[in-house]
Amino acid sequence: MTKKVFFYVQHLMGVGHVFRAARIVRALVAAGFEVDLVFGGVPIPDFDSGATRTHFLPPVRAGEAVFNKLELPDGTPVDDAWKDRRRDILLDLFERTRPDIVLTEAFPFGRRQMRFELLPLMEAARARRPKPLIAASIRDILQANTKKPERDHEVVEIIQSYFDHVLVHGDPAFTRLDDTFRLTGEIADKVFYTGLVAPEPPPPARRRAGVVVSVGGGALGHTLLRTALQAKPLCSLRDEQWTVITGLRTSEAQKAELSALASGRLEFLSFVPDLPALLAAARLSISRVGYNTVADIYAAGCRAVVVPLSDGIETEQITRAALMGRSGLAEAVAHTDETPDGIAAAIDRAIEAPVPDRAAIRLDGAAETARLLARFAAAPAPA
Repeated sequence: MTKKVFFYVQHLMGVGHVFRAARIVRALVAAGFEVDLVFGGVPIPDFDSGATRTHFLPPVRAGEAVFNKLELPDGTPVDDAWKDRRRDILLDLFERTRPDIVLTEAFPFGRRQMRFELLPLMEAARARRPKPLIAASIRDILQANTKKPERDHEVVEIIQSYFDHVLVHGDPAFTRLDDTFRLTGEIADKVFYTGLVAPEPPPPARRRAGVVVSVGGGALGHTLLRTALQAKPLCSLRDEQWTVITGLRTSEAQKAELSALASGRLEFLSFVPDLPALLAAARLSISRVGYNTVADIYAAGCRAVVVPLSDGIETEQITRAALMGRSGLAEAVAHTDETPDGIAAAIDRAIEAPVPDRAAIRLDGAAETARLLARFAAAPAPA
């Protein structure tokens, strides 16, 4: 009998985890699951998850001024009545689809703003008979929670109360959940590592693409784009073709500023549908250090300069960049060196060094997620 997965995905600012979720969805469908993708963010143009069915909740995003305040796409703050309506829509979807597995992207380690609907969903799933399997889908490196450590205890309580499994989409030989979540020992029996959710290795490149500069969706990448363009005439790859991918959230004013910095052989794109294929043709990637971008770099096999977002709050990218630099997987640029001279020097070091050996890193996270969920679903339910 075909098993059904109810996969909750809510993006609040960046869209990288949506594309990671889509890779998981495609692997689940390929493994014979039916997948109901429940999508709660602002719709992404031309996005195809590959799900059996996609259900769009009324869209919401993080506040432009305050991240933990939710607002509608037009900037209107969300009120309690709106939250009640969306919760009811979500619960109705759960009742109508009657899934065998409930999978939550990030929650409860993230998406704390969505507890108004996710905790009722957990209650409904726990109360239903037969009870569906409940699993969390999380990235390998979490945001540090140094200011409010009590929230880690809250996460553990939710996991112990509702969740059967926690799927960590990383390679434990590279980094473990305990490195960024201090209470992992209290939920260790539920934790399984899948490897990175990476794309299939792209076919051999037919042409060289020179240098590719990318910043994910573009919401937090303008500074890097500007600095990379200023570094171009200072580095040894100044005469190569450069492809600058600005992201869909770059404003017209920002695009104009970047165009004014253009020199030599250079192309601007807002989005590319197959970044790994472009990276496979590149001599070098310059990027932030988000999960998806790093997975794309590993799959493509190109040299890389990684520059973490450092805004005084973000720690995930700083941690990932430091690990990559220490392991020789990329040339990591510290925040204090995010200058034209600093990036130019990093480009030259990366090109002069051997191509990093990343063969040992597990990149089959999507397929392994499907295998684990199939195994869990086939196991007898606890009495």
